[in-house]
Amino acid sequence: MKMEDMVIASVDDHVIEPPTMFDQHMSKEHRALAPRYVTDDQGNSFWYWEHENKRSYNNGTNAVVGRPREEYGMEPMNLDQMRKGTWDAKAHIDDMNAMGVMTALMFPTFPGFDGGWFWNAKDKANTARVMSAYNDWHIDEWCGPYPGRYFKSAVLPLWDVDATLTEMKRVAKKGCRSVFFPANPAANGRLPSVHDDQWDPMWKLANDEGIIFNCHIGTGSAPAANSDQTPISAWITAMPIAIAADAADLLHLRALLKYPNLKMVLSEGGIGWVPYLLERADFTFKHHGPWVRADFGGKLPSEVFREHFLTCFIDDKFGCMNYEQVGEDIISYECDYPHSDCTWPEVAEELWPNVKDLPDRVIDKITHQNAYRFFGMDPVAEQGREACTVGALRVKAAAVPVDTTVRSWDGNDARQLGDRSKPVTISDVEKTRAPRRV
Repeated sequence: MKMEDMVIASVDDHVIEPPTMFDQHMSKEHRALAPRYVTDDQGNSFWYWEHENKRSYNNGTNAVVGRPREEYGMEPMNLDQMRKGTWDAKAHIDDMNAMGVMTALMFPTFPGFDGGWFWNAKDKANTARVMSAYNDWHIDEWCGPYPGRYFKSAVLPLWDVDATLTEMKRVAKKGCRSVFFPANPAANGRLPSVHDDQWDPMWKLANDEGIIFNCHIGTGSAPAANSDQTPISAWITAMPIAIAADAADLLHLRALLKYPNLKMVLSEGGIGWVPYLLERADFTFKHHGPWVRADFGGKLPSEVFREHFLTCFIDDKFGCMNYEQVGEDIISYECDYPHSDCTWPEVAEELWPNVKDLPDRVIDKITHQNAYRFFGMDPVAEQGREACTVGALRVKAAAVPVDTTVRSWDGNDARQLGDRSKPVTISDVEKTRAPRRV
């Protein structure tokens, strides 16, 4: 196989929600009770929810595709400082074509990767309505016009299992077969433990309807931040592996024994750590089993993991080289557009060294087939492989044409990440979160 012949599906990308997202999906009366995108007198933009008296973090955090790497960090802040593809669905399709990605899953930004920004709202009925409108925007307006190009997914009112079941059934009727879910619901005391029996009706519905759960790093165990003087590169290095602790916890979920079709995606976690985790899980089961009373239904933990979980990577040559130990049927790719780990527009060029020495059948599994199987869709079968390859998509991008030039923001950006003679620290990055005058 040649690089241009790959079909690429990404199970982890991020959308920057546009200011108009609720306009077509709520009545005028209810729209007045929803969050709105505002810009303050200092030029800082964010989502503000007057009805709840709360604001989100700046929604441009890390939307850095197309900018020089020297300008990475917590910038940009406002939509006019970002590529249009971060917040406009058609422009995003153009950017996908330029990088050769056929299908993408778009995680939320201003509500958090799992929708958690909504959960502590006081007016629960209104919040559930807002979340449904968010899902309608995502499914109908963002994904709807572009068959085969997006994995549809939804946020859930997880504070109420009955409301969650209602919303899951509603979006399933719209063709949405995945939802966003925290890698550790009990983190920060927001929700009951994943092992709590209250979740059982949700697991059962997901099993029966073929709905999978997208669990992103940062929605569970946090990457270690050893001190405010720790170089931010140490935090970035450890960030993906943080999901290993959540994976070990989720692996012990008894619902996995009850519901054979229950599936979970470990988003942005990489794959190189998986063989050791599974080896350790099997050892723990065999060695400590008599006293810990773990039950995996007559199977090894590693077998249960490979039946229920999908892993993904951006760049993980070690993991790909050891695909047999990871499990060739549970590896997928992620692009992470538009965050700083994203390799846009050289996605295909950066992915290829990870897989080029593998058998063609394994390349196909890793780059798209495993993802399509998990999410229950197959654009290749529907549109023909010749229309879905890196080469074919880049022909479309060239016809537009899509400008992939790296451009510095032309505003007066005074934010500096600390002393340029020293490594950037966690404290340096935190300081850039504060609003600034433009």
